[in-house]
Amino acid sequence: MTRYSRITGTGSYLPPRRLTNAELAAELALRGVETSDEWIVERTGIRARHFAAPDVSSSDLATVAARNALEAAGVQASEIDLIIVATSTPDMVFPSVACIVQNKLGIAGCPAFDVQAVCSGFIYALTIADAMIKSGSVSRALVIGAEVFSRILDFSDRTTCVLFGDGAGAVVLEASDTPGILASDLHADGKYVGILCVPGHVMGGQVLGSPLLTMDGQAVFKLAVGMLEGTARAALTKANLTAADIDWMIPHQANLRIMQSTTRKLKMPLEKMIVTVDQHGNTSAASIPLALDVSVRSGKVKKGDTLMLEGVGGGFTWGAVLLNY
Repeated sequence: MTRYSRITGTGSYLPPRRLTNAELAAELALRGVETSDEWIVERTGIRARHFAAPDVSSSDLATVAARNALEAAGVQASEIDLIIVATSTPDMVFPSVACIVQNKLGIAGCPAFDVQAVCSGFIYALTIADAMIKSGSVSRALVIGAEVFSRILDFSDRTTCVLFGDGAGAVVLEASDTPGILASDLHADGKYVGILCVPGHVMGGQVLGSPLLTMDGQAVFKLAVGMLEGTARAALTKANLTAADIDWMIPHQANLRIMQSTTRKLKMPLEKMIVTVDQHGNTSAASIPLALDVSVRSGKVKKGDTLMLEGVGGGFTWGAVLLNY
């Protein structure tokens, strides 16, 4: 009998501190940086984001999201036999956030590791978990995206610091005898490393280079739309489906204009696109599972719906997962 994997529960968590554009603009003004709600909304579609408190880490956010997903799936933490966390903002250099989350969930023994593909991280992690379940090596996985991007923002650069937020999203992925994940498509091209990166690194007890995010926004925009359209079409081809078969597009929540452009290129109505970027900002690897959980809990996404998840991020990395929810 063919073995498949299906999402059986979703969960998410946003830190309590919510910052509107007006509030962020007021804080930036104290640093001599000028911006406004109108400027941010026009260019990005973002109206608010959440920032974690100084003593809250990615693993803290991830653990709450994981518990919410476990509850939704009706699964005990002790029944999980794989944990993958997608993150670019780990608690420490090592060990992995996944191992820290495993301990916070009170379990031990199952494999646990992080995936670093920046904003495409959750797509990568979900694809890996799907493959491990299909191979028979595991039966029930916890796949999480968690970020505290507020820690790596340059608040003197208004073109980047207004874009990002903190949060976590998680899914429980279980073995099934009916298809759940229908197809996936992953890519990377390292020649674009320099247009979106945090170039600092630790050496001899010091950070060498900048520990803050830098981005060439125009270059990212031009690349992202084409890459997202291409990977979505590739996943559809692998599943022998067309864009007309998609009930909901759940793209990485980076920029509303990128999301709309990709959806239009697939000739899909914008009403079929899930949007949370306006309230969450860009939460990197957390954005797709966050958007999925919000849309499930709001009743938009229902059992049996066909979903296209897709993301693009620093690396450059990009990919898509087509699934039946």
